[in-house]
Amino acid sequence: MLRLTVQMSPEGWDEAKEEFVEATTQTLQLEHSLISLSKWESKWCKPFLSNDKKTTEEVVDYIKFMTLNSVDPEIYNRLSAENFEQIDKYINAPMTATTFSENSQGKTNREIITSELIYYWMVALNIPFECQKWHLNRLLTLVRVCNIKNQPPKKKNRRETASNYAALNAARRKQMNSKG
Repeated sequence: MLRLTVQMSPEGWDEAKEEFVEATTQTLQLEHSLISLSKWESKWCKPFLSNDKKTTEEVVDYIKFMTLNSVDPEIYNRLSAENFEQIDKYINAPMTATTFSENSQGKTNREIITSELIYYWMVALNIPFECQKWHLNRLLTLVRVCNIKNQPPKKKNRRETASNYAALNAARRKQMNSKG
């Protein structure tokens, strides 16, 4: 969860009351999850996880869907450039220690990922629906791990198999003190 403190009004002098006024702030609690993704896609009817550039209105809407606590709606107009950077950094954070070694097969999946597809993956892989509240990148990592662990073992090519057999035969010959 990301917590942002947003300044709602600046510190200053109230001429009517002739006194100093303290700055007011609100805390925004955000969660980048499958739930927020689903709500955003329901409104905009397009995939969020695409390389298409999003308008300011679309980005602010996504932030609204990420919001977990009750806040003054004016808070979204008070977000600074620094706040947007923090939100972007949070959305793109891996949120897991799991890493993957990329294979050099050159295959790229061009499938458009939508919230419904992620829900399908959850059902197909028996991932509990409580995980829809996780950070989205963490959930996608879990889906990827489940896919990798469910794949059959990779078959060795002929050269590797022959090399393994030759090593086994050499070890047996040495153990039995034989030549053949």
